[in-house]
Amino acid sequence: MNITPQPVEEYINGFYKPLGEGFVKLREKAENDGVPIILLSTEMFLLNMINIKKPKHILELGTAVGYSTACFAKKGNCNVTSIELDEEMLEKATFNLTELNVAERVKLFHGDAEEVIRKELSGQKFDFVFIDAAKSHYRRFFDAAVEVCENEALIISDDVLLKGGTASDCYIKSRRHRTNIRNMREYLEYLTSLSYAETSIVPVGAGLAVTVLRGI
Repeated sequence: MNITPQPVEEYINGFYKPLGEGFVKLREKAENDGVPIILLSTEMFLLNMINIKKPKHILELGTAVGYSTACFAKKGNCNVTSIELDEEMLEKATFNLTELNVAERVKLFHGDAEEVIRKELSGQKFDFVFIDAAKSHYRRFFDAAVEVCENEALIISDDVLLKGGTASDCYIKSRRHRTNIRNMREYLEYLTSLSYAETSIVPVGAGLAVTVLRGI
């Protein structure tokens, strides 16, 4: 869910320029199938951050069907490592990355993000991380990612406002969401308290936490 008013979001989306026809088709299919992928405004923000940061090695936690993965590989012209827990999603991502001609720049892993990082990626260094996996586990994903990050790396966490529920209980529509919301509130408190990181919470798309690592 976008957290900005719909007319504002539609105005912003009017400036959107897709990376190609294949990306347009994949976005339409994912949205029609109810697969959660990054929102248009989030995509624009992330790709501009890539323009600014010019990362060499991107780590993504949460591949889904590979839409954002493909965007990063295409726009950044860099290596992307992506981790996905759902094996069926990973199979779809593998197909989509091939269709979009970016598969040679992407390495996919199946499993829990924290476990994969610690078992498979130890010793590697990333300068850009995108976290978009299980919301209740963001803190352990973040801590694991820090271990394989360079100093000055950028870590961006998506969906941190959880349809407004992170900010206020008045936006909580279902009791089953309360655990996610409590964990996300704790996560944001944690991020903003770290001595080795600077974090801004940005009201773009579904809410982004943008963290720069300092002196790790």
